[in-house]
Amino acid sequence: MLIAHQIALDPNNAQATYLARAAGVARFAYNWALAEWKRQYEAHKVDPTLPKPSQSALRRQLNAIKREQFPWMLEVTKNAPQMAIIQLGQAFQNFFVGRARYPQFRKKGVHDRFTLSNDQFSIDSSRIRIPNLGWVRMRETLRFAGKILSATVSRVADRWLVSLVVDTQDDSHLPQAENQGTVGVDLGVKALATLSTGEVIPGPKPHKALLCRLQRLSRSLSRKRKGSANRRKAKAKLAKLHARIASIRSDALHQLTSDLTHRFHTIGIEDLNVRGMVKNRRLARSITDMGFFEFRRQLEYKAAMRGGQVIVADRWYPSSKTCSGCGHQLDQLPLSVREWTCPACSSVHDRDVNAAVNLRNLAVSSTVSACGEEGAGLRCKTKTKPASAKQEVSFVHVCA
Repeated sequence: MLIAHQIALDPNNAQATYLARAAGVARFAYNWALAEWKRQYEAHKVDPTLPKPSQSALRRQLNAIKREQFPWMLEVTKNAPQMAIIQLGQAFQNFFVGRARYPQFRKKGVHDRFTLSNDQFSIDSSRIRIPNLGWVRMRETLRFAGKILSATVSRVADRWLVSLVVDTQDDSHLPQAENQGTVGVDLGVKALATLSTGEVIPGPKPHKALLCRLQRLSRSLSRKRKGSANRRKAKAKLAKLHARIASIRSDALHQLTSDLTHRFHTIGIEDLNVRGMVKNRRLARSITDMGFFEFRRQLEYKAAMRGGQVIVADRWYPSSKTCSGCGHQLDQLPLSVREWTCPACSSVHDRDVNAAVNLRNLAVSSTVSACGEEGAGLRCKTKTKPASAKQEVSFVHVCA
């Protein structure tokens, strides 16, 4: 099982300068390799006798010319440019199989990062040794035991972070699941989640809470002269606020998904069309402030780690307008209607609780057996039908 543990670094000014320089070298190498990839590919189309570009050939080409053309690359670890080109090769591989878009050039100040292979750094308690730099303090120790595969140093606003990927079989960091059965979870804008048990979890809505300050800092940035020191300071303040908003949202989602997977073995959710939902200009800001996709991503990998499962209802499953008591389905149910009475059995339903109960019932009827065979439940969405096999977990997730 691959687990990535993200830890904040505590560098001094000289170390922070080195980290920024290494990230810049990685960005330059990535952009150089992407431009060369395009040039060599166009040349191959004109003359098929020329070889196709590859990340290994580009790495050898850069090593041959960097001492003469880019001597400043030697001031940082050799892993920074080499791993950047390897990542470009992986990006093209994802593009060719249809998992991602065509690789784009990296921009300075946007996702600044560089990666180290496991033979180029070492961990000692709460510090990490980086080549050509030395020991850098970490805010905490590594939580997981196992073989460390790589380390990615990145900058978020004014903070430097390191993400350590560990291959571990130790699951002691996971609390024992209580296994309270099955639960349905209905996501919404008014409340982040409504459970079939009747619990309502309000979302923090960090963007809405800090919107006034965000607007004020954005106006302040727009009024600064480009290239000035004051503009650089205003940009740093705005980036720091954006990072705080993202951290508040991520923390709330982690707490909720950890609690759900700890308590319940089977969880039923909806396959929400978030891309279509945000086209509603009146609700787009509130929808994106909740983080529906991140909720589903965290829920799926945490359930898999604890041996649970997530049942995803079909996108067109009428969870809100179906009576959870008798099964009667309404023809229409406007979004403004929060409570409705079933015309068949006269039951009064809260819109969100009723949807959560229907999702729970769907999850119960669509339960997957332990060997991996699909059940006979209706409208249970799975991309492919899995064959009978021993259950094994192999994924990477980030613990902040």
